[in-house]
Amino acid sequence: MKGHKTIAFVLALLLWQTTTVQAQKIQARAIIDSTNILIGDQINLRIELDQPTNVGIEFPIIGDSLSATVEIIDKSPLDTFQLDEKDQIKIIQNLTITSFDSGKQVVPPFRFLLKYDELYDTIETLPAEFFVHSMPIDTTKGPTDIKKPYDAPVTLKEVSPYILGAILIGAMIFFLFYYIQRRRKNKPIFAKPVKPKEPAHIIALRELDRIKEEKLWQTEEIKAYYSLVSDTLRTYIEDRFNIQAMEYTTDETIQAFEQRKTLVAGKSFEELKNILTLADLVKFAKYQPLPDDHNLTLMNAYLFVNQTKKEDKKQSQPTDDCEGEDVVLK
Repeated sequence: MKGHKTIAFVLALLLWQTTTVQAQKIQARAIIDSTNILIGDQINLRIELDQPTNVGIEFPIIGDSLSATVEIIDKSPLDTFQLDEKDQIKIIQNLTITSFDSGKQVVPPFRFLLKYDELYDTIETLPAEFFVHSMPIDTTKGPTDIKKPYDAPVTLKEVSPYILGAILIGAMIFFLFYYIQRRRKNKPIFAKPVKPKEPAHIIALRELDRIKEEKLWQTEEIKAYYSLVSDTLRTYIEDRFNIQAMEYTTDETIQAFEQRKTLVAGKSFEELKNILTLADLVKFAKYQPLPDDHNLTLMNAYLFVNQTKKEDKKQSQPTDDCEGEDVVLK
């Protein structure tokens, strides 16, 4: 009987030594990063577990709070790290906690369930403590916020209404100023763009073509025919040479050209003089020109315009040597 007690004692002693050696390699800690906070502030609580890889340990199940006064804001997943010691690992979980009760706050121990072979045991962390300070209250100013709000960065969506409003106001001011200026000058608010004026020789040649097509000499409207040819050349002279030919008499027009001899060559000048003189005789002296005079007058009008027209820089045709176009009246 005594021998049986001795064997049982030795087995118990060996089991205790094995458990003690194994327990020395298992450590659980709860580390808090600050022991003094203001009410409502957040702090980090780190749970660490060092264990052998061949031991099964269950992490505690953590809910939304650690106690009646300590709340969990966020918790990270479990992170596992290999330690320098062979077959030894570290498991870490971070908790973000807060408290809205002032005074001393205690985080209760975290309990881990161990399983080694067929043996079960538990290991706990030490309680963690921190102190929550309340905000000083100035009774003369009434209630104050627990913590000042953070300044959030301004986004484009927030400022876009102000930008659009400024653009709209600027446009209204510009339009009002523009409206006042146009009214002072007696101009319409919205004016059509000015169409570029055609060159003087284009207008004159087109009018001469129209006169030729009307064939007024065939209906005995000789006076109207010579008046149209004369007025076409006078309008052309005003636009081309800036001489008030429509207001001047024939003598005044001829005199204006004589004073500025460089305007037209001698041949063109003689053609113009003959046309205007003959037209005056028909209009005022009831002169009856010959049928050949009708053709010659229109032909000389074409020649005068073509020989004195203002050439475009891209054109290289000489003006004085231009033959004009043959005009045949039927």
